[in-house]
Amino acid sequence: MTDRPLTLMAVHAHPDDEATGTGGVLARYAAEGIRTVLVTCTDGGCGDGPGGVKPGDPGHDPAAVAAMRRQELEASCEVLQVSDLETLDYADSGMIGWPSNDAPGSFWQTPVKEGAARLAELMRHYRPDVVVTYDENGFYGHPDHIQAHRITMAALEMTDLTPKVYWTTMPHSAMRRFEEMMRESQEGMPEPDPAEVAEMEKIGLPDDEITTWVDTTAYSGQKFDALAAHASQGENIFFLRMGKERFGELMGMETFVRVKDTTGAAVPEKDLFAGLR
Repeated sequence: MTDRPLTLMAVHAHPDDEATGTGGVLARYAAEGIRTVLVTCTDGGCGDGPGGVKPGDPGHDPAAVAAMRRQELEASCEVLQVSDLETLDYADSGMIGWPSNDAPGSFWQTPVKEGAARLAELMRHYRPDVVVTYDENGFYGHPDHIQAHRITMAALEMTDLTPKVYWTTMPHSAMRRFEEMMRESQEGMPEPDPAEVAEMEKIGLPDDEITTWVDTTAYSGQKFDALAAHASQGENIFFLRMGKERFGELMGMETFVRVKDTTGAAVPEKDLFAGLR
């Protein structure tokens, strides 16, 4: 036994990603006395600028957007009581197919080995017991999410650490509830195209394939407030339109797939730290 605190490390692509997928576990485990480390890989410079100006439009300044989003990220971390924030500050690559995907210095263009070496250094410093990131598809195919997955898995191979490793996901039952909620909020919304439905089914997993269900309902208010801290991106954050009560009903359970484990903890499990305490 050591005096080193149990540690969770979440590796995310952009400012605001920490709140959407892991805001609940970051807040819950911080409240339980666990050290929470957030690594944000990009500067978020491809986000909306003041007044909702879009990337590539006149008046959009990626450097100014990045500075604004850094302040919002710090505010979100304060809400979630994140112990340690680390930023790799790679240039945001933008959505798939954007010209910024190919920009020199973008996260997507960064060699995996280079990004992984920097992350491995942080892992050796913090020695996390649990590491959370995205799956191979970055949950929904965003280049920077895919790259965050790649450097995380490569960094783990560079270290002598053996943490439990999880990928974020969403059960198909929750995806259906989310779709129903969107329909309720948008009158006259057309029936979905079958091709779109097929694409949506590639996101998340069937309920019985999810290994880890963490109830964070008691922290859904903090999660909502952390998302709200990213005010500059509010137009893109549908969840904020729900209000706290409905948000908590839909987003109170955070789900994961356990991909590495040395504890032997039985699945399905209700705690990322099962077998460690």
